[in-house]
Amino acid sequence: MTQRVDLSTVMDRLAIDAVVTGYAVAVDDGAWTDYVGLFTAAGRADYRSAGGTEGPAAEVARWLAETMRLFPVRQHLIVNRRLDLQDLGGYPGDRARVQADYLNPMRLVGGRAGDDGGRAVDAPTAPNFVAGGRYVFELVRTGEGWRIEGVTVHEKWRSLSGDLSGG
Repeated sequence: MTQRVDLSTVMDRLAIDAVVTGYAVAVDDGAWTDYVGLFTAAGRADYRSAGGTEGPAAEVARWLAETMRLFPVRQHLIVNRRLDLQDLGGYPGDRARVQADYLNPMRLVGGRAGDDGGRAVDAPTAPNFVAGGRYVFELVRTGEGWRIEGVTVHEKWRSLSGDLSGG
């Protein structure tokens, strides 16, 4: 490989990492337009292993927008990223696959009297929901940069803790 190819590969890796991080931030912040913008026009998401839906990114974003209302506080941690770039005989191709573990703590809507409309930050005893597993991202290089062609969630475990009585 030449230095130019090496630099290109490093730049691709950084750009792909930014897409994966952008995915987590968009879900955590409820930025559904940003979420859809990370996908190709035909991009799909599959949350079935976590009890969710599968389909086109825009359709899944609508489902997430409704579902995530139950979890006003959420924070994805995406770690142990394994990124495989397509190799075209020593040159990077236009496809990539990322396998990355996730830990996803969320706070359920509080049900206590006086909790200001169910905002979890005002209900310290609202239950916490934590899930962990692995994402598989399939990405392609487009004219606008790297985009997600598909993401599949492989949930491995979940836990619920805290005050489940609602008050």
